[in-house]
Parts: sequence; structure tokens; C-alpha cells
Amino acid sequence: MLSMLISSSGLSKVKDSVKEKIFFGNEPSAELIAILTVYFVQGILGLARLAVSFFLKDELRLSPAQVSALMGIVALPWIIKPLFGFLSDGLPIFGYRRRPYLILSGLVGAISWVWLATIVHTQIAATAAIALGSLSVAVSDVIVDSLVVERARGESQASAGSLQSLCWGASAVGGLVTAYLSGMLLQHFTTRTIFWITASFPLIVSCVAWLIAESPVSKESIKNQPEDDIIDIKHQFILLRKALTQKAIWLPTVFIFLWQGTPSADSAFFFFTTNELHFEPEFLGRVRLVTSLASLVGVWIFQRYLKTVPFRVIFGWTIVLSTILGMTMLLLVTHANRALGIDDHWFSLGDSLVLTVMGQIAYMPLLVLAARLCPPGIEATFFALLMSVNNLAGLLSYEFGAVLMHAMGITESNFDNLPLLVLITNLSTLLPLPFLNWLPAAESQSVGVAPSTPVEESFIPEEVGAG
Repeated sequence: MLSMLISSSGLSKVKDSVKEKIFFGNEPSAELIAILTVYFVQGILGLARLAVSFFLKDELRLSPAQVSALMGIVALPWIIKPLFGFLSDGLPIFGYRRRPYLILSGLVGAISWVWLATIVHTQIAATAAIALGSLSVAVSDVIVDSLVVERARGESQASAGSLQSLCWGASAVGGLVTAYLSGMLLQHFTTRTIFWITASFPLIVSCVAWLIAESPVSKESIKNQPEDDIIDIKHQFILLRKALTQKAIWLPTVFIFLWQGTPSADSAFFFFTTNELHFEPEFLGRVRLVTSLASLVGVWIFQRYLKTVPFRVIFGWTIVLSTILGMTMLLLVTHANRALGIDDHWFSLGDSLVLTVMGQIAYMPLLVLAARLCPPGIEATFFALLMSVNNLAGLLSYEFGAVLMHAMGITESNFDNLPLLVLITNLSTLLPLPFLNWLPAAESQSVGVAPSTPVEESFIPEEVGAG
């Protein structure tokens, strides 16, 4: 009897330890496991990012400008994320608001990858298939975000923050798992084989959706409370309109848009590293692994040393330092690193590591700022709206980059003007500096509760050395 009590006590301690250290104090229920699995799948889809990049470059023979333009188009679902939230809230499927949408998103995602693996042979078909996959991830992201917001409702600031960190961690782990594999597998298998493998991951989302604890919305309840629902929706729109008319909210939002909307040289740089420097997929997988780890380091540095620094200070310094460090790409594209005795591979690894750490440090305050701008009562909707603005800026960044590449004559084999493109894209990141006073002053930085979401990531190929 005593041994049973000791055993029971020991088991209880193990459970408490797992709850505190692994789940950050959150109860490890079946629903929480399902939510974390969805975030994990979002991260693990990175397995196909390099495959998509090589597929567009080598099999469809697209130019850097065409790839950049395509990447802007497939980011569209991330711009209309709030619409998916409204659909889920107001249009139940068979009486359920969350579970069916997760199931459908998984099925759509699997179809998009099978499509890429089989019948896609043109630019238009590739754009449609990748956009469909982007839609799948965006919908599942909105749904799990809403589930986490519902779980966090009524909890303390600390509890909400731990849940957010847990969800972001699940996505980061998924990305780490596939970082090196994305290149290593591509070294031995075709891109279409990688797409077949990736097609199985969205189906995991469809399976775990059944673990979501959700009560059906009955027709009787809808009939009995239609007025309340209408009033609630009207109230949400009123709050949203009031928020958007406040300078303290829309000025920082415009700043974020300007900062994220500057031209990108990512697509051209990917072509340069593969066609000019002849980097193999396996090495690019190593770069992805390094940048994934560097991203976590950036988050740790921000959380440990910078989270209390005023927004104007941290944005100002990160913009300036990121621009200066981004100029190191000029050494690689002009081959000056070789004159310094630094091998292309080692230079690219070190450059990617430093730039990723700085990029993550710069991005974390953006998420914090977005969370603190959210007015009470519409936190989830407004946060999704702010992230959509951010993603719209990302779309324009790729499109502006595509226009510059076309104007400069940069192709899959001509990189004569790439140093100039790198110079322009890096200097353009300084453009928002005069508008730093649009951000909240230190004394007005109020603490808000952020809806849980990992770092937003569009469904796009990941380029090497993105600055």
C-alpha cells in the first residue's frame, strides 16, 4: 500500500514537472496537443521550401523577377486572414465553427502538394497550387489562433504569454526538424518526391481536428438569439472603426507597413547562390538549420535583454544595424570575400546567422507592438488585421523587388547589377527612420495581451541570406 502511494506521488510529481517545464504551466489536454500539432505542422512544412525554390528555378525555368512576382501573389491568403476569422465565427459547418474548417484546411493543403507533385508544368498552375497551399496554412493558422484566444480568455497575462510561447515553440521545433532535411533529401530525391512527402503533413491537421473540444451551435440557439449575434457583430465593427480612426493606432500601423514594404532582393540572391556560387541543396539545408537556430537565439536575446526597451529606441537601432550588416552581402555578390580569404560557404553561413539574429530581434518588437495596439474586445480580429497589413507589405516588398530585377536586367545567369540591387534594397530599409515618432513613446507603452500566434510566415520559398 505504501509503495503504491509512493509510486502515485512520484507519478504526480512527474506530471507536474512535465506541465511546468514542457507545457509552461498549461494543462496538457487532448485539445492543447491538437493545437500544438497544428503549429508544429506549420513549421514542418518547411521541408518543401527549398524544393519549391528549385522547382520554380530549374524545372519551370522562371527568372528571379518572375519568382519574386509569384511569391507576392501566393502571399494573398495571408492578407485576407481576418475574412477567414469572420467566416469561421459566423458560418458554422454542420453546426461547428472550428473543427470542420481545420479538417478542410488540411485536405486542401494535401491536394495542393499532390497537385504540385503531379500535373503542375506551367507558371500559372504552379502559382495556383502554391496559393492553394498558402490558403490552407492561413486558414488553419486563423482557426488555431482563435482557439488559443478562447482558451486564454479570463486567464492572467502570464498564462496568456506562456501559451503564446508554447505555440510559437511548437512551430519553431517543426521548422528545426525539417531545416537540414529540406536540403539533404533534395540532394537524393526529385522535387516532386519531396512534394509527395510533404502532402502527408496537412492530413495530420485534418486528423487532430477531431480532438478539438467543441459544442455544436444548435439551430434553436441561433433562432433564439439572432438579435444578440447581430448586435455583437455590429459592436465588433464599431470598435474596429473607432480603433482605426485613432492616431495612436493607425500611425504605428503605417510605420510597420513602410518598414516591411521596402523592396526585397531575396529571389535574385537565391539564384545567385545556386547558379553562380553553385551551392548544393544539402548545404542550403545546413544554412536553413543555422538560420532556424539563429532565429531562436534572436528571440532569446530579445526576451532576455530587450523586451523593456522603448519601441522607438529598439526599432531605430535595429533598422540601422540591420542595414549596415545587410551590406555584408555586397562582399559575397562581388566575390570580395575570396580576396579576404573567406570561402563562399563559410561566409554565407556566418552572414546568414548574423542577419537572422538581427532580423528576429527586429521582428519580435513588431509582434509586441501589434499586440499592444489591439483595443479591448477585438484583440483577435485586430491582431489578425495588423498581421494582414504586415503581410500586404511583404507582398509589395516582393513585387517591388521583381520590378527592380526586371529593370536592372538581373536574370538566372546575369548578376552584373546584383550589387546595385543589394545596395538599393538595404538603403531602402532606412526610409521609415524619419517616422520613428509615429511609434508610442516610452511612457505610453501600455501592456496588452496578445492573441497567441507564432511568427507569421507566408507560404513561400525561403531564400538564403535574406536581409
